[in-house]
Amino acid sequence: MISQPGSILIVDDEFSVRDSLYHWFRKNGYHVTAVENAAEALKALEARRYEVVLLDIKMPGMDGLQLQERIHGADPQCAVIMITAFASVDTAVRALKQGAFDYVTKPINPDELSHLVFRALEQRRLREENVQLRETLDEVVSGDKIVGDSPPMRKVMELVEHVSKTDATVLIRGESGTGKEVIARAIHASSKRRYLPLVSVNCGALPESLLESELFGHEKGAFTGAQYRRKGKIELADGGTLFLDEVGAVNPKMQVDLLRVLETKELTRVGGTNPVKVDFRVICATNENLETAVQEGRFREDFYYRINVFTIDLPTLRARRSDIPALASYFLDRFARQMDKRITGISPEAMEILAAYDWPGNVRELSNAIERAMVVGKPPVIRPDDLPLRGGSDGDPSTAESLAEMEKRHIAAVLKRTDGNITRAAEILKVDRVTVYNKIKKYGLRP
Repeated sequence: MISQPGSILIVDDEFSVRDSLYHWFRKNGYHVTAVENAAEALKALEARRYEVVLLDIKMPGMDGLQLQERIHGADPQCAVIMITAFASVDTAVRALKQGAFDYVTKPINPDELSHLVFRALEQRRLREENVQLRETLDEVVSGDKIVGDSPPMRKVMELVEHVSKTDATVLIRGESGTGKEVIARAIHASSKRRYLPLVSVNCGALPESLLESELFGHEKGAFTGAQYRRKGKIELADGGTLFLDEVGAVNPKMQVDLLRVLETKELTRVGGTNPVKVDFRVICATNENLETAVQEGRFREDFYYRINVFTIDLPTLRARRSDIPALASYFLDRFARQMDKRITGISPEAMEILAAYDWPGNVRELSNAIERAMVVGKPPVIRPDDLPLRGGSDGDPSTAESLAEMEKRHIAAVLKRTDGNITRAAEILKVDRVTVYNKIKKYGLRP
């Protein structure tokens, strides 16, 4: 049922028709206005918006078709239902081509007309809800904010804007921690595919034996333990975007398989024989020099040229130092909300240390540093002693601990906070479970 009464404007020069429709719809709870000609109708439409107009075609002066055109120009969302005599059905059909919702013939069946009005109101409200939903989705899919106004980042954003309008394959290159996935999400969020999934695969975090099934899926019984058919990440990205992170870690055989899928837009699940059609856009990322890998025979040349259609090179954080204060403030605000801490700023001395540091781990390391400072710091501001970068009393950043040491401590702290829950730790660290497992093994930590 309609959640709230609709508003109806009745335009008919016959008093009996106009009066009977007025009382019929008033009785059913609608807000109704009834007028006898186009001039009065235009005055009524200026005074308020109507969701439905019941419009007689044959009227003295401006006829119904002319008034319909005026209504459609003023409010394209207004549903116009034409009222016509049987002899002028052809005219009503022309009205439909001009945008009328539907038409009824005289003598009018009130139940039939009520049903049309109900459908018109429901359709209008569904359109409005769809607009609201898309606006909400635009906010949801926008992903992490890209922070920075330095010349290198302005160039990156220009490239993102250009390539987002196309379906071109994108290769994002940059050191570890420069924000390659953030850029991939920004491209997807600005593309025509933004309402469909962005599926990420960390190619370097999966062993070769699992990567094939992860990407292509498998049929039941394809291998030991394959008890059910399972769609791979490529199928899950159908209609959307597939993001291949650390694509340089893909082995040559898998590169051949991926190249075929990119060329044909078809895949075959592991253990299967039937090809599956897929439609997806590919964005790849790497911190490796793929040109060198091609020369050394570790990366196929044909696959390299297929994924290197449009390249975005991300600057290191040390190459965009002017962005450090804005990035630090952004991370501070985000962690303050997550931790519910009343730390509202960074002291000038602490900011000076952040700006002087070389950031081998780039933006990810800065984020981790601010998160750690938020954990140990006390309101109202972050101070130099809260930062994990200052090794000596002179504040020389060169004496700071290594990135690996800081990463080990940070992962250990997160595991402690989550009582060893690896899934939750992966969510906090914004990596997948396999990466957390690998880091635990690398650093000899205990979950």
